[in-house]
Amino acid sequence: MTTRIHDLLAIQAASRPDHLAIREGDGHDYTYGVLQDAVRSMAADLTDHGLRPGDRLLVLAENSAALVGLVMAASSLNAIAVPINARMTNHELHRIATHCGPRLIVYLRNVSDAAEAHGKCAGAVEWVTPLGDLLISADPLDATPEPLRDDAGQIAVILYTTGTTGTPKGVMLSHANLIFGGTTSAEMRGLVPDDLILGVLPMTHVFGLTSMMVGGLSAGATLWLHARFSAPDVVDALQAGVTVLPAVPQIHALVMAEAARRGMDHVPGGRMRYISSGAAPLDPEWKRQAERFYGIALQNGYGMTETTAGVSLTVNPIGVADVSVGPALPGVELRLRNIGDDGVGEVQTRGPHVTPGYFRNEQATNEVFDADGFLCTGDLGRIDESGNLHIVGRAKELIIRGGFNIYPPEVESALNDHPAVLQTAVIGRAVEGGNEEVLAFCQVADLSDVTEAELVEHAVARLSPYKRPARIYIATELPSAPSGKILKNKLLDSLK
Repeated sequence: MTTRIHDLLAIQAASRPDHLAIREGDGHDYTYGVLQDAVRSMAADLTDHGLRPGDRLLVLAENSAALVGLVMAASSLNAIAVPINARMTNHELHRIATHCGPRLIVYLRNVSDAAEAHGKCAGAVEWVTPLGDLLISADPLDATPEPLRDDAGQIAVILYTTGTTGTPKGVMLSHANLIFGGTTSAEMRGLVPDDLILGVLPMTHVFGLTSMMVGGLSAGATLWLHARFSAPDVVDALQAGVTVLPAVPQIHALVMAEAARRGMDHVPGGRMRYISSGAAPLDPEWKRQAERFYGIALQNGYGMTETTAGVSLTVNPIGVADVSVGPALPGVELRLRNIGDDGVGEVQTRGPHVTPGYFRNEQATNEVFDADGFLCTGDLGRIDESGNLHIVGRAKELIIRGGFNIYPPEVESALNDHPAVLQTAVIGRAVEGGNEEVLAFCQVADLSDVTEAELVEHAVARLSPYKRPARIYIATELPSAPSGKILKNKLLDSLK
């Protein structure tokens, strides 16, 4: 019986040891048999360094085979992996480390200069592994192991959410969460061993960790991991046998922009059979453009760290105008609460995908669950007559102007419809009289591509007067997390 995520790897290693499991962007290849042997070796070394069952293993990482190996090695030791992006500042790292209380910290110097810098600053020592030369804590740190369970409810991973302020919130994901999320993702996408999955989503983020890493390994597919997203590298990879590309709209937009610079309006000679999007809303015209470029249907989904990535997913043929995030996944409960006259309510969900709670934060855990055990997502949505969920925004991002509710995704979608715009983020800003004004931030490839006046004219033709932005700011970059998600709390800071 599969009760731990490392069991998924063991099954593939036993049945297809010579099949390619991971290809790294720098050319290193690892079969399932080699990866399994590496996990055993790394687990033995971690034990020698003092890692115990229930301890936290903090990993400063970029996408690599070593990160996969460390997550699996921690699983085999009943320890808890805490992968975080190596590009965090010292201040951010200190806050997370203080909160999670790791026994050991590993720095993936083999793929990240930032990780190496953090490790040297901390006095870490060299650790030679079968998956690369890393750095590790010179001595075990003071830590209190977490209580253990003998079933799949044991915590496997803690992910810290991005863009938070104050005390960090560590989302606990159990082995059961990850196995359900990964295998469901593999089944919904029809993953098979012949698939080559392009891994540009960071595995320090729930989408990359669950849908890409756990999903791919559970199906016995091959992960082609890139330490960092690069649009030119992705365009090259799409022509080199990639079959599956999980991404977010921002990544797709940048890839299509890079292809356009090369004079390409579609993926030539590719084997692509599945592309997905998530973490941000779609608009119909952009979806049509993406499907013309890739030559296959673009599937959209919805999830969050607290739901092990997945809540819902579309299964549409190419050309369908549906821009919903689809119906609930099999085994997932979905409902709306406090529904308004416009049919919009807060999205709530319950099932095997939902986190047990926040690490050592009982108050936050109690606040996010209702009396029925449903997770209160804080997202606003409506469900159409076909049972498809449409996300209209975050409850905290709702803009109220002149007594009218304005949902940022609607404004973003209208501006994204302009051919020069790669992506848009919309926020509200308080003004006199208790009102709010709408501010839009549009990312373009070149500042000469469009003017604010042109975008204002574009918005006037598509939005009611109360929804139109008071200002439209144009930039070649917007502040974003490694996953590609725009950090709206930093947009105003970008103007300073």
